[in-house]
Amino acid sequence: MSRSRVGAVVLRILYLYRGSPQRIFPIFVWVVVDIALWGFLTRYLNSVSRSDFNFVPALLGAVLLWDFLTRVMQGVTMTLFEDVWSRNFLNFFATPLRTSEYLMGMVIAAVTTGLMSLLVMLVFAQVAFGLSFLTYGVALAPFLMVLFLTGISLGIAASAIVLRLGPASEWLIWPIPMLISPFAGVFYPVTVLPAWMQAVAMILPPSYVFEGMRSVVAGRGVPWDRLAIGGSLALVYLVLACMFFFAVYRSVIRTGLIARYSAETVT
Repeated sequence: MSRSRVGAVVLRILYLYRGSPQRIFPIFVWVVVDIALWGFLTRYLNSVSRSDFNFVPALLGAVLLWDFLTRVMQGVTMTLFEDVWSRNFLNFFATPLRTSEYLMGMVIAAVTTGLMSLLVMLVFAQVAFGLSFLTYGVALAPFLMVLFLTGISLGIAASAIVLRLGPASEWLIWPIPMLISPFAGVFYPVTVLPAWMQAVAMILPPSYVFEGMRSVVAGRGVPWDRLAIGGSLALVYLVLACMFFFAVYRSVIRTGLIARYSAETVT
């Protein structure tokens, strides 16, 4: 794997953002809107609730973490979509660029945009609603790592779907986080779900993250054993997603479907 070729993929994305500031708009503004919406909701729930339960870390913290996963996934897919929309995708592979190098560039771009979004969310949540994850210290790192690996896996798998089904299938990609969230128990314990949904939740890494965060908020400490399960699942899914992408890429090359992504319109 050539670091210079990987760097070229990342550099293209950085130039794209620098030359088109409106692309930076979603990275900052939509996450602020999400945090503001849920932040005021948690304040309202705290004001009408007669219990001592604090909804801010339970709900607003869950929104922040789920937004982080979503932004990481979109960071991967948007790299592919930008090349698809500009009909530049095939041009990449007319060069010595390898599929693994292209994937690595996508991941690094996702890391950059995801961390930028996370930083904005953390600062805004702290300033506006007093939610600070710094009190959890290094215990927060494994939670974020599981979500990060899951977001990367979803992004790579989603990119493979677009590569196989064609550019119009991008509309199948945007709802993926929304479809997963009910099973992941983002806002409620997995135990409230029906048995079949609990079975699905057991194979989703984010469910272990949010169950663990609720345990920390409740003062029961970090469930390292469950986080280890979530982390192991996330690594397995990352490997499977990469294998899926490579297999789809070889298939579209062999069948000629890659021509859909050429610089010329294919009829």
